[in-house]
Amino acid sequence: MRCYKLTSPALSTALQHLCQLPQDLVVASSIASLGERDRTARQDVLEFCISQRVSTQNGTRPPEVVSFFIIQGLNSLGETRIIVFYIFLVAYIFILVGNSMIIFMTWTDPRLSSPMYFFLHNLSMVDILYTTVTIPNMLSGLLTKTHTISVPGCFFQMYFFIQMAVTGRAILTVMAYDRYMAICNPLRYTAFMTRHVRCLLIAGAWTFGAFCTLPGTAPSWQQTYCGPNVVRHGWCDPSSVRRLVCGDTYLDNILSLSSALVSMLVTGVLILTSYILIGSSLSKKSTAERLKAFGTCAAHLTVVTISYGSAAFVYISYRVANIPAEVRIIVSVLYTVLTPFLNPIIYSLRNKDLGDAIKRTFCRHRRPALSLKRLINTVYP
Repeated sequence: MRCYKLTSPALSTALQHLCQLPQDLVVASSIASLGERDRTARQDVLEFCISQRVSTQNGTRPPEVVSFFIIQGLNSLGETRIIVFYIFLVAYIFILVGNSMIIFMTWTDPRLSSPMYFFLHNLSMVDILYTTVTIPNMLSGLLTKTHTISVPGCFFQMYFFIQMAVTGRAILTVMAYDRYMAICNPLRYTAFMTRHVRCLLIAGAWTFGAFCTLPGTAPSWQQTYCGPNVVRHGWCDPSSVRRLVCGDTYLDNILSLSSALVSMLVTGVLILTSYILIGSSLSKKSTAERLKAFGTCAAHLTVVTISYGSAAFVYISYRVANIPAEVRIIVSVLYTVLTPFLNPIIYSLRNKDLGDAIKRTFCRHRRPALSLKRLINTVYP
């Protein structure tokens, strides 16, 4: 490998003793040796990688297969990273606690045995997995100067991140169908929505998420990555990883966009159709029945609006050229944690049965604590 003369003295020093090492190791070691605030040096790392990539594509040097990726994350924020770390750590803990509470309630409270809470339980489980795929790795990257991930690990993270997102929307679609059956066909609802049917609907949602994700991620596994290996994102985002491919990515982009559109449009159209039919049915009922039906749909409608609205905002932000990379990463992270963060709040506030179940659980655990306190006061007055 040749040594290139670079503009930053710090980078030149860092690279002089690494000229004979593989390119990905050069990049990792160089970034690790740079100061937190040396943005010029960090930019030179990327320019160095680009020059190496161009020479590889032109055939002037043999390709060197990348063995790991460097997740750039929010390293350029400097000392502000610690503040961002604590904000996202608190949000992640709340997601785990809030959604675990919903899972616990729906499993233990016999009053929450209706199909709606069965689907809500699965949605909370998907939300936990969805955030766990990416947020812990991103948090560890905020505490270290250089955060690396193996190539297979990057692809697995990419696949499961997209799969959980698509599966979550598929479960929201199933929940919309459940609301349609409960409101438009109340007499047949209990007989139709048996446990067997519920399990089939959830299995269909997971299968849809698994297969719909493959066309957008499988081509990336077969590509060659010969540098640069710096992923300019908080995790292995497909579009960010695709920019590091040494060959043509036109087909990859088409497949990725097509699978994303299919997952969004299929679930979105089905949800919209369910609520159009619900609205048509409610137009023939009394005001009291309309208000009762709206109360059962309010939480789900709120979650759907936030989920699809934030997805559209992220898509638009990726198409705006003058948005800094750090802002794109923060927007993506907020999109990732927003719906799982708000789900427990929305369903506990807008759903009376779930709210009452939470109160009963806290009261049930509070009574033994009060009894123990009275016993202690009696023994030791």
